[in-house]
Amino acid sequence: MTGVKRRYNGENRTAQAERVRQMLVDAAREQLLSVGYAGTSIPKVAQSCEVSAESVYKRFPGKPALLRAVVSQALQGIGPVAAETRADALPAGDLEALLGGWARLAAEVAPRVAPILLLVRTAAGQDAELTGLARELDDNRRTRMTDNARRLAGAGHLRRGLSVQRAADILWTYSSPELYDLLVVQSQWTLDHYAAFISAGLASQFAG
Repeated sequence: MTGVKRRYNGENRTAQAERVRQMLVDAAREQLLSVGYAGTSIPKVAQSCEVSAESVYKRFPGKPALLRAVVSQALQGIGPVAAETRADALPAGDLEALLGGWARLAAEVAPRVAPILLLVRTAAGQDAELTGLARELDDNRRTRMTDNARRLAGAGHLRRGLSVQRAADILWTYSSPELYDLLVVQSQWTLDHYAAFISAGLASQFAG
């Protein structure tokens, strides 16, 4: 009985720790979008969650680490299964279904991650500690798009003369936060229209 109680208490502590971490990430995202990177601080995030700054530093050693967690959460999309996992589960044999699935996931994730990526890019020009993080986030997206391009090539979806690298460039462009900002934020396209644009645009670039 005692062992069961210890396990139960341990599970409670783990769940509570995860709840606090989630609150911190949510609070950091809210501050980043409202006052920018320079205006966001660990003490302010801690205060908004009613925890000590020390407890935040135990989880995130500094603002870049907290920002990285915000981006990581945004990339998960909606629901218990990460968007990347759902993208990998799409059948590669049907190009139309694959590109449509990627486009829908892009429309799901972009509203969450694009504003943060654009903020990082802007702040990196004024804050040296963000330069490396901005490069890391760009490299991660480039790697992901290269993997997707190899998947297209493996399924025979690249037209003659289109290299994996060029296909990765195309996917990189259509997944860019700048494209989301231009079409959805500035031009006020709906997410459905944004997804349709991505799907149709990619389909025009690759073999049927």
